[in-house]
Amino acid sequence: MNFEDWQIIRFKKLNSTNDKALEQSSIAKGCYVIRADEQTAGRGRRGRVWQSLKGNLFFSLLLEFKTENIGELVIISAVSLYQSIKQINPDADVLLKWPNDVLLNGSKVSGILLEKAAGNYMVVGIGVNIEQSPQNSDLLYQATSLKEAKINITSDDFLTLYINIFSNNINILNTEGFESLRLFWNKNAKATGKEILVRQEKRNIRGIFKGIDEKANLLLEKDGKTEKITFGDVFYEE
Repeated sequence: MNFEDWQIIRFKKLNSTNDKALEQSSIAKGCYVIRADEQTAGRGRRGRVWQSLKGNLFFSLLLEFKTENIGELVIISAVSLYQSIKQINPDADVLLKWPNDVLLNGSKVSGILLEKAAGNYMVVGIGVNIEQSPQNSDLLYQATSLKEAKINITSDDFLTLYINIFSNNINILNTEGFESLRLFWNKNAKATGKEILVRQEKRNIRGIFKGIDEKANLLLEKDGKTEKITFGDVFYEE
């Protein structure tokens, strides 16, 4: 897979690039990038709102991918964002946060939402704070933007860079398997070996963060036992 394999469809304004990608999946042939200059109803994980501020990047990838391996796609999407930022500025303070966040200077710079589409297709919705970040007091996590971190790049150039890196990581997955990507994620994750808090709907769990396993589950050590966590929000003990 390379950049030329993607069909890029750009819109001036959409409610949601994920919704448009889901619609496109019923007639899809190949892989697509659905992009909007303005997005009015972006959404994040677990029904949260994604604030699509002017000057930022909003797009969705539509590609065939095995549903049972969705964890791999989550990790590849986040790793590709990490590598994109690092390629622009190798000295940038970038870390990965389970399940799909990228932290820049300790704050959230992007969002990723995966959804099942028609047939064998998956949608990967991605928002990147290029120019500005939301500053609402009710945000679950503090946010930042590339510009605030003095990383200057246009949304067009960032998208091109990301698609190239994502395509290369898909090639790695197809030829070498998931292990090297999993190890890369673990190496660049925040708070490995330290205590974290995982909030779920019915319980909060504290334990030592041990990285992710081969299915991209979070590994949490508690009372000498390791538990696999499949969903939740991670908070750091700082």
